[in-house]
Amino acid sequence: MMKNTSALFVWLVWGVGRSLAAEIPADTDADSNSSKLMIHVPHRLYQEGGYRHREALFGISPYGGSIVQNVYYTNSDLCEIDDMSGGFPAREKEGTRMKPYPSPFLLMMDRGHCTFVQKVRNAQHMGASGVLIADNTCICSDTTCTAANPTAPCEMTEPIMADDGSGADISIPSFLLYKTDADKIIAEVKENRPVQAEMAWSLPSPDDRVEYDLWTSPSDGISAEFIRDWKDVAIALGDKAYFTPHMYLHDGEKSGCHAPNGDNYCFTLCTNAGRYCATDPDDDLTKGISGGDVVRESLRRICIWSHYGAANGIGREWWDYVNEFNQRCSAADYFADDACIKDAYKHSKVNGDTVEECMSNSGGTKQDVVNTKLKTEIDLQYQQGVVVIPTAYVNTAVIRGAMQPSTVFTAICAGYLAGTAPAKCTQCSACPDPVGCIRTGKCTSESPAYASTDSGVSTHTFATSMLFVVALFSGLGVWQYKRSREEMRDQVRGILAEYMPLEDQDQMNGKGDDNGSSGMMSNPMGFAQGGSGMSLIS
Repeated sequence: MMKNTSALFVWLVWGVGRSLAAEIPADTDADSNSSKLMIHVPHRLYQEGGYRHREALFGISPYGGSIVQNVYYTNSDLCEIDDMSGGFPAREKEGTRMKPYPSPFLLMMDRGHCTFVQKVRNAQHMGASGVLIADNTCICSDTTCTAANPTAPCEMTEPIMADDGSGADISIPSFLLYKTDADKIIAEVKENRPVQAEMAWSLPSPDDRVEYDLWTSPSDGISAEFIRDWKDVAIALGDKAYFTPHMYLHDGEKSGCHAPNGDNYCFTLCTNAGRYCATDPDDDLTKGISGGDVVRESLRRICIWSHYGAANGIGREWWDYVNEFNQRCSAADYFADDACIKDAYKHSKVNGDTVEECMSNSGGTKQDVVNTKLKTEIDLQYQQGVVVIPTAYVNTAVIRGAMQPSTVFTAICAGYLAGTAPAKCTQCSACPDPVGCIRTGKCTSESPAYASTDSGVSTHTFATSMLFVVALFSGLGVWQYKRSREEMRDQVRGILAEYMPLEDQDQMNGKGDDNGSSGMMSNPMGFAQGGSGMSLIS
């Protein structure tokens, strides 16, 4: 067994990367069955079936809809926000500068020098409805491209447009075009001729029930948030949708972790003597959550689904268990703790003995034997070409863009045969918060576009409320007026008491003058001392 854990970790990452590269065919385009890029103008650029592309794993894709706009090319990599005074096709000038791109528009820029997220974010800030990124490197299998660029390096596959970790604010879709296709579009717009493109998203609609899958991992935080929010949606869809969860694993045999003599070359990252592996969540092979812990929890969730969800495609207990586990046991000290796992079983009403028996009968995780359930997951993972988690499929079509409930819900609702979508789709698919809509029965957005028709205040209620407010403030006004008068009178009395001559005070105290006249009557300010009804305030 290797002793240098740092070197071991680097070696495993290299091995897994090599394995994944070998597993994905060079001509695989997992996006082509859920999104399409068409060029409508000019007609000579039209291609039957659309242009090859990769779709971003961030942003929001309008499943069931499309974006048709003119394309403008920045003639740059757009790693910084453009002032829109350049680019192609040329526009009318405003002074010495060209006018900005007329909205709405699709924006095209070159690949390179910064992340995909940064490019798309800059385009979004500039007002683009969608983004087309032109690849500048040939695919090695594209002989037309390599022949035209004989000295340039090539790539085996198109890169994945992954989120760099900051793409949560991206709300527009984006595609990466193959170099051969992108060059045609760029050449056209550089001749100052208009190009109109359509970015479209459609899903197979075989019947009145949608089937959807989620590839995830017990150590993935994004998946945990999605599962927490999605539970109510899954239950609300009922038998109109069939859900299947899948656990993302690494094939230890292809990665070189399983030795012929049964040794586990990858230490705590794998189970079954190196056959089934997962990355270490905290990047520390000696403590914390190990890759082997992740594999065991993955098997546990597979077994829970087999017994509580596979029959109906809803699996309330599975959702409950995963949420209970994430809430109680996700910390390093409890992730593999038997007591915590039993507690999650208890609160989710899952029979722990049944699950543990399923895990053991499938091959377990301790011995150098094949685990049938884990092997099935890895085989399916290879067939579908899954390389990024979380990843969702609806009717076998991969769902790209940010893994948000609104994105997946829209895709599911677009996957029904016309006229068969459940009422929840009609009610909540246009709502920016479908989870809140499903929970409350109405769209909770403040935007007029999403406002419920019965959410306004009636005229009677409004009038009554206004009368109450007017009466309240009127009463407060009268009270304040009287209070001010009393305060003024008290102030005047204080001034008189301090500065009035002594003889006047004697008169006011009831001592008359020699003529026996009343002191009150002889005091010109007696009304203030004596509580007269006269007032200084009119």
